Amino acid sequence: MQNLPSVLAVLAAYLIGSLSFAVIISRGMGLDDPRQYGSGNPGATNVLRSGNRLAAVLTLAFDALKGYVPVMLALVYGPAWGLGEVAVSFVGLAAFLGHLWPVFFGFKGGKGVATAAGVLLALNPWLGLATLLTWVIIAAFFRYSSLASIVAALFAPFYQLLIWGVSPALLAVCSMSLLLLWRHQLFAGTESRLGAKPAVSHGPTPKHPTHQQPGHAHAHGHRHTHKKGHK
Repeated sequence: MQNLPSVLAVLAAYLIGSLSFAVIISRGMGLDDPRQYGSGNPGATNVLRSGNRLAAVLTLAFDALKGYVPVMLALVYGPAWGLGEVAVSFVGLAAFLGHLWPVFFGFKGGKGVATAAGVLLALNPWLGLATLLTWVIIAAFFRYSSLASIVAALFAPFYQLLIWGVSPALLAVCSMSLLLLWRHQLFAGTESRLGAKPAVSHGPTPKHPTHQQPGHAHAHGHRHTHKKGHK
């Protein structure tokens, strides 16, 4: 990490990770800002609450790609510039951190599940698949994305240690897992079950008047006076 190409690669990965596709895609498709409804998390699960499945799928795909692409580029082209395994791990971690704290969006990002999955698939495809399978199993049984993400984040470092042992990738895996657990704690209690129909907002409900309209009051007073005159 003591050379300019490594620093530039890490910086580029962070900038790519800072592209909040939940916001970008929602704006492009004329949808509400995902930070303004539901859990407020700019991620695919919250975009799905808008009722637009295509927007959610695109968000998921691009969030994963922004973790996958920088790592793959570093793996393929990095050795020619002196990037080793440690530098590649930092590239993946930087892309993930960009999603959590995006410089282009006021440093207010999402949980980072899809981006972490992309990083893992690039660093170690089998580790990424094992972690994704864990997510799918928990999500299928309990129908909560956050619970599935927490369990997958807990298992990922153990998969790495038990199957592949200690390697430079372990630093990135452990760091992302800890940050994922922390981010899900921040958004705790804001998630609906997977497959539930999205709540559609129709704007604020008008309050019922707590007093009579002036015209009604006048008419009532007129009837009261009229009756009093006949007594």
